Amino acid sequence: MSTEKPLSDVERIKAASRGLRGSLVESLALGHTGAVHADDTQVIKFHGIYQQDDRDLRAERQRRKLEPQYQFMARLRLPGGVLSSAQWLALGRIARENGNGSLRITSRQSIQFHGLFKQDLKPAVQALDRVLLDTISTCGDINRNVIACANPNRSNLHGAVYGWACRIAERLLPGSRAYHEIWLEGEPVVQSEPEPLYGPTYLPRKFKIALAIPPSNDVDVFAHDLGFIAIEEHGRLAGFNVTVGGGLGRSHTNAETYPRVADVIGFCTPEQVLAVTEAVVAAQRDHGNRSDRAQARLKYTIDRMGLDAFVADVTRRCGFALAPARPARFDTSGDEFGWVEHADGTASLTLYVPGGRIVDDRPEYLPLSDLDELVEAHGGELRLTCNQNLVLVGVTPEARPRIETLLARRALDLAPRRTSLETGAMACVALPTCPLAMAESERYLPQLTRRLNGLLDEFGLAREDLSLRMTGCPNGCARPYLAEIGLVGKAPGLYDLYLGSDRAGTRLNTRVREAVDEAALIDTLRPLFARFAEERAADEGFGDFLHRLELIEATSTTSRGTRA
Repeated sequence: MSTEKPLSDVERIKAASRGLRGSLVESLALGHTGAVHADDTQVIKFHGIYQQDDRDLRAERQRRKLEPQYQFMARLRLPGGVLSSAQWLALGRIARENGNGSLRITSRQSIQFHGLFKQDLKPAVQALDRVLLDTISTCGDINRNVIACANPNRSNLHGAVYGWACRIAERLLPGSRAYHEIWLEGEPVVQSEPEPLYGPTYLPRKFKIALAIPPSNDVDVFAHDLGFIAIEEHGRLAGFNVTVGGGLGRSHTNAETYPRVADVIGFCTPEQVLAVTEAVVAAQRDHGNRSDRAQARLKYTIDRMGLDAFVADVTRRCGFALAPARPARFDTSGDEFGWVEHADGTASLTLYVPGGRIVDDRPEYLPLSDLDELVEAHGGELRLTCNQNLVLVGVTPEARPRIETLLARRALDLAPRRTSLETGAMACVALPTCPLAMAESERYLPQLTRRLNGLLDEFGLAREDLSLRMTGCPNGCARPYLAEIGLVGKAPGLYDLYLGSDRAGTRLNTRVREAVDEAALIDTLRPLFARFAEERAADEGFGDFLHRLELIEATSTTSRGTRA
């Protein structure tokens, strides 16, 4: 009798998908429903698209015996978060014509469109193609968007590192032509194309890669399956320290799930990057858990195999051993706002984008129309940051006066008028569209930061550089487990409270309270802020202070690992 566990149902769907085609053509043609076939909700993710519905409307539509208001979210493949101004302006047009009129900068350097109905999908994808953009493999059991350091004040190696982000992204694209066939009217193929790296059922779960440039950890490199930490020597890129096994998703109801920070396993030269990448991906392909999706990420593969055994497997696949890791230090995971002057006479401007959301007629967010005008005046390169902000890169002396006039007239430069708590805060989308959300996140964040600003002001901490991240569920999209204050949705209005990461995002925080409402949160933080104001050491962060004085008492063990 076989002792092997049965494969998960998603593995069945992938195997039967005919190279990621499924029955999407038929699903998109169905006129009686706004949804796609059940199996196609998994297949369409590989095309960068999620089926969702407006949960605010569920009860009323159910009362009226209507199906949920199905809609879709689409996410760009955008290695390193780099866009041209022309591409940005096209995104705005697509959002207005095919979506809900908003763009959202994600925590992984991409753009999400929300509120697309089924009939809007193909026009949106084709409009993206016309400006050389796509949504290929930004969801699903495959390598996702490859992210890289964006900070113009700290990334002297940005060009070289960005180039490697693009090469990795290109190498890890699926071989299937299904995307072009279904969305771009490409010629259909007779049979599925070979997938020499991924194989016919791709990876056991999603796979994420980040490239960091010390001392800025704006990509949260230790939160990813595979990471490359740039090492600079004599003004050039000498290579990368390699990290494996990061991942933050967990489940409230499954004690065998946990966030994990990545391990540094050695150093590779730039010429070895692609070989290392393919070896790690192939090891996860072959050893990852395909029966239990809750245990399928690389972090669980490594913990099950043991790190030494995993590294030995990667070494065998590479054909060479990694060199010893080289010294690298991080001091922040945040963005630096405002103007940065460059030696060539140009400058860069980092703009704070509240919640990453850009939409007209909602005063809490940046207006899309005004931002379009600003981007048009710039006419150059843009970068999205992993903290959901926007950078105008290489602003010329000729363009700068017009940009500064627009900033003042349109009140777009929000960072100087906001506290560090606000500008460093992140939230996931959560309600009303994310099907996994248990509590509010993006919509609640402004109210929460106002309350916390008032509390900090009581103790003279109003300008304190303190990281706050919240999510509507435990899957960790806004990386709450790497924040000095992390809030994870448990139920409507209730959150688990995590404390104690550091400013550089190198250490997991610890759960200290479960299912707290806003009042209990404030009551918990008040005495800690009071002691922090009185007893902190010079330039000591809140998370480091809590650890030094041993003020964190965990109510349960949900986090593993530290990266000092």
